[in-house]
Amino acid sequence: MTRHSLLLASAALLCAAPAFAADPELLVYDWAGFEEEGLFATYKEKYGTGPTYSFYGDDDEAFQKAASGFRADVAHPCSQMVGKYRDAGLIEPWDVSRIPEFANIDPKFLHSPVFADEGGVWYIPADWGVTAIAYNTEEVPVEDVASLQVFLDPKYEGRVSIPDSADDVWALAYLATGVTDWTDVTDAQFAAAAEWLRKAHVNVRSYWADPAEMSQLMASGEVLVAWSWNDGVAYLQADGFPVGFERETTEGSSTWFCGFVNFKNGPGSEDKVYDFVNSWLRPEAGPALVDAIGYGHANTTAMDLVDDETLETAGLTEIKAPILAQTPNSAAQREKQLAEFEKIKAGF
Repeated sequence: MTRHSLLLASAALLCAAPAFAADPELLVYDWAGFEEEGLFATYKEKYGTGPTYSFYGDDDEAFQKAASGFRADVAHPCSQMVGKYRDAGLIEPWDVSRIPEFANIDPKFLHSPVFADEGGVWYIPADWGVTAIAYNTEEVPVEDVASLQVFLDPKYEGRVSIPDSADDVWALAYLATGVTDWTDVTDAQFAAAAEWLRKAHVNVRSYWADPAEMSQLMASGEVLVAWSWNDGVAYLQADGFPVGFERETTEGSSTWFCGFVNFKNGPGSEDKVYDFVNSWLRPEAGPALVDAIGYGHANTTAMDLVDDETLETAGLTEIKAPILAQTPNSAAQREKQLAEFEKIKAGF
């Protein structure tokens, strides 16, 4: 078994585990797979150990747990969730004077009024990636993945996997039906996307819960085509699996970014919260993030340390095809999408 095969198995186990225990004075609520030492290296140098992690596999699941009383010090939601944490009164603004690398965060990640207002800065963008078609290059002709309609192709019935994530499946469905801006969706566009998802559901073998699961499904041969994040592809590439990552379909692909929120009255040390975030945002964390997980870093100085070939392999270069950016959309629209996705998965 290779190192990355072990990594996949370990990631799956971590998803099932409630926590990865280390420093009891800092609890990081995070996606499984982000417990990479290169990201908290200076924190470990200072304290002799890494933080304690509690893992989740879905943004909505994470929010519901936090809203129900789960206590942590810092969480790592994607951008469209920040307003929910803020409006629920779960988080407090960051003191950016304590975060020197905040000045080097790419401005394109800071535009939303959800992230900063008269109350302060509520969100620290940290990482970004894409969602696109991963496919078995030995079994799937490249012309088949030239369009997102491959997810409806009867040839791949039972050989398709898409995320068990409302944000990602709706990004896919909107793109497939000609919508590239989900901040202004009409009722007719929503209905068309929902109908497309119902057709895709017929082909779905599994709705993957995390990138490790998606990678295992492809590595086993059960799945030939998946709607995937960068990291699932990175794991397969490192194992030498024949995987392609098609971002430039006729309809395009999706991008997203995630970052950190600071919980009110966290159980641990506030100083350690800032030391953790500062370790994450330092330039040297950029190559560590790309190498380990395949995601881009929000710090432009960090990305300058990553060579072009590595960026190309990870799927982080610019493309000419349409892009649906998973930026914050209305809470009402997200709830509508969540409810409809549950119906679709249930076969209705």
